[in-house]
Amino acid sequence: MNLSPLAWALALPEPMLRRIAGPPVVRDGATLDTQLQALLWLASKAPITPPESMPPQAARKLMRSSVRMLGEARIALASVVERAAAGPAGDVPVRVYTPRGGAWSKPLIVFFHGGGWVLGDLDTHDGIARRLARDVDAVVVAVDYRLAPEHPFPAAIDDALAAYRWALASAAALGADGSRVAVAGDSAGGNLAAVVANETHRLGERAPDLQVLIYPVTDLATEHGSYETFANGFQLDRALMRWFIQHYVGGADPADPRASPLHAPRLDGVAPALVLTGGFDVLRDEGAAYVARLQAADVAVEHHHYASLIHGFFSMGAVCREADRAFARAVAAMRARLGT
Repeated sequence: MNLSPLAWALALPEPMLRRIAGPPVVRDGATLDTQLQALLWLASKAPITPPESMPPQAARKLMRSSVRMLGEARIALASVVERAAAGPAGDVPVRVYTPRGGAWSKPLIVFFHGGGWVLGDLDTHDGIARRLARDVDAVVVAVDYRLAPEHPFPAAIDDALAAYRWALASAAALGADGSRVAVAGDSAGGNLAAVVANETHRLGERAPDLQVLIYPVTDLATEHGSYETFANGFQLDRALMRWFIQHYVGGADPADPRASPLHAPRLDGVAPALVLTGGFDVLRDEGAAYVARLQAADVAVEHHHYASLIHGFFSMGAVCREADRAFARAVAAMRARLGT
């Protein structure tokens, strides 16, 4: 049972939540989910320094504590094991999640966490990885790639590619089915998943069979319209995205396709995609633009748009019913695509 005080508060009946949250918030014809509006109101009352005004180490600590406040129940699995993949600058830590019933003939999912390439780690996204392993019935390899600004672009994608290659080579040893492989990630992790799918195809390597892009960053060179519409007040704001991009890109070209997959010269032949976007998210428009690019390249795309949800909803199933339904719908689509 989820005993988080925040979860209990946000489970109040709609009329009571509406009194807490205030009048409905409407943008571009969409209405913000009431539970998430109440969550944002509560967050606005907390005396917390914005992450972009902190040193990265302090912002990382804040993210870890914020995840714990969501109170997600810990999912039991057959095993959760720390491993290491050989990377270009040393070992890349990975965590292997094996669902109950063993791993024999289970699909393989290589998962990249979000956090703007600056924040996040295996622990902040442990709940997502566990739920994917259990509900998709797959072996999940979560990747702890190097973070900026200590390790700017292209360190994260170099580690992501190395970990993906290690997971493929280790599939049999992990008990997974190497013929059914997905890459997945949320936000900056969705960016890495997309780039891994693109780069492995471009290089003629074994590419994934599915890419799962959860409100992905696809364009570091251009601020699309949703940057202005949701500049403030919806968790991930414009200032924080600029802070992430500045730390990650460093002196590199932000339009490099390995940083901005929307700028890839060609996308034909890349892996089929499942793309999730949120209606109240600064990344909404670049996610939709990437869907359009994939469709124009005749890539099979399944796009789930959740008009009432904010950035980060994939981690919010414990406090938001619509976010929980979005996760379940994504799981169903992944099971269908991976044959579980």
